[in-house]
Amino acid sequence: MQDTLEESRSQLRARILDWLAGQAQAMQDLLQKVVDIDSGSRNEAGVTAVATALREHLEAAGVAVQFEPVPGYGVLLHAQVPGTAEGAPILLMGHMDTVYPAGTAARRPFRVEDGRAYGPGVADMKSGLVMNVFVAEAFARCGGLKAPLQLFFSCDEEIGSAATRDRIMAKARGARAVLNAEPGRVSGNLVTSRKGSMVVEFEVEGVAAHAGINHAAGASAIEALARKTLALHALTDPATGVTANVGVVHGGIVPNMVAPHAKAELDMRFTSDTDPDQLLAKVRAIVEEESVPRTKGRVTGSRRTMPMKPTPDELLALYQRGAKALGFEVQGEFTGGAADSGLTASVGAPTLCGTGPVGGHAHTEREYCELSTFVPRAQAVALAILDHP
Repeated sequence: MQDTLEESRSQLRARILDWLAGQAQAMQDLLQKVVDIDSGSRNEAGVTAVATALREHLEAAGVAVQFEPVPGYGVLLHAQVPGTAEGAPILLMGHMDTVYPAGTAARRPFRVEDGRAYGPGVADMKSGLVMNVFVAEAFARCGGLKAPLQLFFSCDEEIGSAATRDRIMAKARGARAVLNAEPGRVSGNLVTSRKGSMVVEFEVEGVAAHAGINHAAGASAIEALARKTLALHALTDPATGVTANVGVVHGGIVPNMVAPHAKAELDMRFTSDTDPDQLLAKVRAIVEEESVPRTKGRVTGSRRTMPMKPTPDELLALYQRGAKALGFEVQGEFTGGAADSGLTASVGAPTLCGTGPVGGHAHTEREYCELSTFVPRAQAVALAILDHP
């Protein structure tokens, strides 16, 4: 009886792996379709169009799909392939928004050169979305699931998931495992821990004056902002993994006026060992300090993404065994980039990130996806699902 069960299981594995092995061109075709749709964060129509393209493919394979509207951002995509038993699901995650403005897809559409696909969001993370869709389709067509397999694609990850974080955490609570298809590292490795991120928006009020006639009567908001920038950057501490970067600044009206107003956006990164509330308190103290007499600073907004706690060894080993059987080896890496995997790990869901196809230069015009990694990475995820206890 045991021999029969093992033979049946072996046949199932072979059927799923063989089916995925034959989908390379179909994967590339769907990737081209979604890359050529602008879906920057807050591009509600674009994100919904990407979701619609993915839904059409899933429904053609018999996978039930639901949209959950998120006004101003698009939709959440929910899909499920039932298992033979009820209980906690395995969750395949991704995000449909990118960092690119409207018009980018028309200006530099999907293209393939020397085995690499290029285009806005091709690695981060439309290739991961496509991979997850095909993994779900493989189980829908071949069977073999014990636990239910769920897809959950969000719509505002690139801007911190402020509109969806509660729903992401609710979805992950109690999951057997979460596999987040952010791009595989350039090394081919997975991501087993991440920094958290915090974006703080602040402004400074100064006193306007003629820069030539009455300079001393003014109080420059730009000077105050510059001093605050230096103080904020000094929060960077390699020993604790904290980094600070004022990446956006605006200020002033005309060159011959002492600037009455300036504003900026600060990016902070931190590990799970850092208390983000204490970090924000330090930022607020610097912003509110009167760094130039008669100027005032205030924080106008903040948003954060949780750091990803380390992946349990058992989940990493599960993926590694499948990868080795397929002929490649992977390790886990720490990265300074933040992702929704931090949210899922924060509620106790065993989380593995960077399971998508290998890619590089995310958030730049050089962004690429290694097409040769599509099938083996999809197969490795499928084996991790099959072998999960």
